Amino acid sequence: MEKQTFTIPNISCSHCTKAVENELLEMDGISSVYSDVETKSVTVQWDTPASLEKILAALEDINYPAAQ
Repeated sequence: MEKQTFTIPNISCSHCTKAVENELLEMDGISSVYSDVETKSVTVQWDTPASLEKILAALEDINYPAAQ
């Protein structure tokens, strides 16, 4: 099980956090997602078949590019 917190600079409201959480929770292998507008971050816990690369690509696809 992997767990990592990513910085997402363009999270600015509760709609953004919900969009990020919904997108990631639809992926196979994602067990939990917590996003925080105050810290502009999202913490993700996952196992295969999800991967770091797939998570970053999914965030990029919905216009919330993340930094590790």
